[in-house]
Amino acid sequence: MRFINSEAAIRNAVFLVRADPIICGHSTEARNLAEAAVAMGMENVHIVSYPLDTLKESQLPLKPLDTISPYSPGISIDRPRPMGNYKVLDGRLSLGIGGHLVDLMHKLPGRTMLMDLYLVPHGLMVMQAVNSFRRSGAGSSVFTVGEAVGSDITNVVGNALAEGRTGAAQILLSNYLEHDHPVAVSRFTKDLIIDAGRQVDDALGTAFTGQLESRVGISYPAIDTTAYIDIEKNSGTVDSILEERGLKRDGYVMFLSRIAPAKGVDDLIAAWKDCKLRGKKKLIICGNGPAKDKIRKMAAEFGDVMVFDNVSDSEKGALMHGCFAWCLPSKPKTEFVETFGIAVAEKMLAGGLGPVITTRTGGIPEASGGHCLEHVAGDVDGLRSCLDQVAEMSLDDRVKLSADARHFARRFDRSEIFGALLDRAVSRIEAA
Repeated sequence: MRFINSEAAIRNAVFLVRADPIICGHSTEARNLAEAAVAMGMENVHIVSYPLDTLKESQLPLKPLDTISPYSPGISIDRPRPMGNYKVLDGRLSLGIGGHLVDLMHKLPGRTMLMDLYLVPHGLMVMQAVNSFRRSGAGSSVFTVGEAVGSDITNVVGNALAEGRTGAAQILLSNYLEHDHPVAVSRFTKDLIIDAGRQVDDALGTAFTGQLESRVGISYPAIDTTAYIDIEKNSGTVDSILEERGLKRDGYVMFLSRIAPAKGVDDLIAAWKDCKLRGKKKLIICGNGPAKDKIRKMAAEFGDVMVFDNVSDSEKGALMHGCFAWCLPSKPKTEFVETFGIAVAEKMLAGGLGPVITTRTGGIPEASGGHCLEHVAGDVDGLRSCLDQVAEMSLDDRVKLSADARHFARRFDRSEIFGALLDRAVSRIEAA
């Protein structure tokens, strides 16, 4: 364990997130952070999430449970039940989860890192629990990390400001800064947060901007880089997975992400109609989400476009490795802006000869490092041009682009990301 001989050593890690079976990069990130904590020697690692029936009743896109790879021994998945009866109109889940966090803090020996991914509502749950714990006289052996993702700002703060309900934005920013270490998933996200703070300051006379500029760190999403890099060592397994899907290496172009308007899947299908790859390759759309039915109807008009909504964790990397090109034509929408692009980095790590085709929306350039083909977001002609460019690329160019992309994406390894958070926590504890 990092700093194992230090009195400030952290022995436990707790992550609060909308975890599996959600199709969401940041839920996968929570899992990766937990796996890194176990590998580093943490004594107790918990992922705290929601009851499965609550997730099934939500409008969130879910993975089939049988497609989720087992967690490593040592990781506990906690799903606290709501607290209170029908007389409590809202907040029963928050109370149940917050109470469970307090119980964990009393039970776990030694120091604990407690991290929430998504401030709304997880940051509120965490700080309510931690403040209660600290005020109880039980000690303050908890270090909190609050990770803001783009939807915290574009959805909650953006809507609050647009509707003139600035108090809600103030609550979110205050809660964020209550954490011992507030972090953003990209420089782009931090800039969004600072701009939101500036708008709240202008409206209410508060002083968030300076605090956000000085205190918010950047912690890129944690990825299991080894799992993707090792894919090419098992060529037989890759071929078997492709064969089961009716695919061959380099025989298809691939999209894999949440199927939603902001992901640009409609643009991809429109560009596919007249691109040079049509008739030579297939197009596969992998994922789930609110626009899935619409995309299925669009795909039905083509004989070479398929939609797979049941891709398992074990299949994902193999499909990425074997594709002729991989596309994420993300475009900014009011409800969502890509704040990093986890799937972009995963594809780069998976290797193979298929280059990434994407846009410069939001934080995607921080994930790609420019080792990809880019088009203007929402520009179908530009996307078609990128597909045509891949059709004409030489083998040497494809090999070099793939190698450069993988080298760049190694920096997002989960052990390094978690290690940096742990270093920050221990340093702060020792300084105190």
